[in-house]
Amino acid sequence: MVTILLIAGLAVILVVSGGLALRIRQEAALDEGQRLQRRFGPEYDRVLARHHGDTKRTSRELRARLKKYGTLQVLPLGRETRELCLARWNTVEETFADSPRQALDEAADLLTALAAARGYPMTAPLEERVAALSVHHARRVHGYRCVHEAGPAQHGTEAEDMRTALLEARAFFDALLHARPHPCPLPPQRPAGAVRPRVG
Repeated sequence: MVTILLIAGLAVILVVSGGLALRIRQEAALDEGQRLQRRFGPEYDRVLARHHGDTKRTSRELRARLKKYGTLQVLPLGRETRELCLARWNTVEETFADSPRQALDEAADLLTALAAARGYPMTAPLEERVAALSVHHARRVHGYRCVHEAGPAQHGTEAEDMRTALLEARAFFDALLHARPHPCPLPPQRPAGAVRPRVG
């Protein structure tokens, strides 16, 4: 009788312990999802929609981005480069009134060059570039995507979309231009004679 009671007691303890462990894991996953959602903001929502609401796949993708790009070294900009970027952006805005498609193309080129100058891997495919940029600029990186996705203006709606794309791009441009440089914990070794990317 005592043996049966001991076995029953152990079974209850195992069931309760297993339930508690599962609950702790679920709460930890929820906390992680909330942390990722806070960090990535609208980029989290976009990835979640692409994964049809699957929070586990969304968390997995965003964790992979953090692991791959979280220690990326953001390089400082010299005064001359900064002034050149601002001058080029002013030209983009002046061009937009007469040739919005050309202005968006120039904005995309400028943002790519500026991001490369800041140390981001801008020779990769578009989605990989966005992934890298989103780690430090999750709330503004949509502007980079916008200038690549905006179509030619044929009707009022398309023209308005292009105007919105330029505004989003400007917000991203400002964030990228004024971002504070921060080195990674262990700076990567530069090959002898390596040259930093130029803007312009």
